[in-house]
Amino acid sequence: MREIKKKSIIPVYGVAAVWLLYCLIFPLYKTSHFFFLIGCAAAAYVVLSFVFPGKTEYVEIPDEPVRTGDELIDALLAEGGKVIEELRGLSAGISDDSVRAKLDDIIAVTDKIFKDLLDDPDDYKQVKRFSEFYLPTTVKLMHAYDRFRKTGASGENISGTLERIDDALDTILESYRKFFDSLFENQALDIETDIKVLENILKQEGFKF
Repeated sequence: MREIKKKSIIPVYGVAAVWLLYCLIFPLYKTSHFFFLIGCAAAAYVVLSFVFPGKTEYVEIPDEPVRTGDELIDALLAEGGKVIEELRGLSAGISDDSVRAKLDDIIAVTDKIFKDLLDDPDDYKQVKRFSEFYLPTTVKLMHAYDRFRKTGASGENISGTLERIDDALDTILESYRKFFDSLFENQALDIETDIKVLENILKQEGFKF
């Protein structure tokens, strides 16, 4: 968040009012008159700036794009970030707590999937496939849900479609979780291999299990 201070426009209007009133009431043909008027205007500006200091706003600063140095990975991470923000926007407009909670869980897992790519570039092909096949379907369904919801109608076709999408989110969430878990398959195999090697070394040293 960045703090931005915005000055009030009232002091400017006050200066203009001082000039206008002075010109209507007092003479303005000597140099001293001008200096006096300028002094009055400056005093009005200072007083009004103190009374109306303006307001402070806090602006959300977007995160800087993640740069890994690999153009393909950077492009995929940027694409994933855009989709996540799109889904978050759709989630914010959902009034059904259950549907919103499911979508938020899907968003959270999606975020983890792309963070895994950042930590393990070797998962690029898998995450690319996820981005091309999993995400577009989810985004399409949620846009359909949003469109049908905004109709405000409660016909059989509309309510039935909304219910089917609601049910589909359970399947989508489960598939996302399984996909995320699959990204650690190679790491799990490596760890298992390391453990077996360590066990063999310890056995050779006389340790028993």
